[in-house]
Amino acid sequence: MTDEAAFEAALRADGFDEVLRRAAPPGQSLPDHDHGWDVRGLVLTGRFTVSAEGELQDCGPGEVFTLAAGRRHTEAAGPEGAELLVGRRHKAG
Repeated sequence: MTDEAAFEAALRADGFDEVLRRAAPPGQSLPDHDHGWDVRGLVLTGRFTVSAEGELQDCGPGEVFTLAAGRRHTEAAGPEGAELLVGRRHKAG
């Protein structure tokens, strides 16, 4: 069992200023894009895949994925979808 409260506390201690629960519908696929924030996410249910510049993070329940701000990537949820706890660390600017 994953300790969501501990994961959120660790995110906030590491400067992540926004933490949210996110649902990715079954089979959802987001094409190549980037964000202006660092991301660290915990997969709560299902499978979630992030592919960035040849690096594949295929995560199941209890696994963590990371992505640096400005890094181009694709995202995909597995056939059952995925539920995530995601932290965003916005860049000053």
